[in-house]
Amino acid sequence: MTPFQQLDYLYTPSSDVAKDVRYFTEVLGGRLGFAVEGMGARVAMVELTSGPPHVLLTDHLDGDRPIYIYRVEDLKKATAELKKRGLKKQHSLEIPMGPCSSFVTPNGHRIALYELARPGVLEHFMGRKDF
Repeated sequence: MTPFQQLDYLYTPSSDVAKDVRYFTEVLGGRLGFAVEGMGARVAMVELTSGPPHVLLTDHLDGDRPIYIYRVEDLKKATAELKKRGLKKQHSLEIPMGPCSSFVTPNGHRIALYELARPGVLEHFMGRKDF
């Protein structure tokens, strides 16, 4: 049994978010959800399909691998279940949509789980274009 409900976002490092947004929208045909700049970082959401996962491009993420961000029903229960199975070095944080827990697999895959505690946040950002 898995605690994962749905892969909602691919949080992807970018060395030039604006340039990547143009490629994802103009060449690949994606739709820009938002492009937000704040606290020294740029984050843009591009929708390549009508449903998740949506691509989040950002210039503040280290490394080359994306973070797979999965929604779970109950973050505490999901994290506890994964710890029983051997999960180590989990890091707790907050993302705009709610509490989050991230970790790296032994081979370097980056995964985050989040509980949708603030469902209206995404709609708040939609359509915003800071850059």
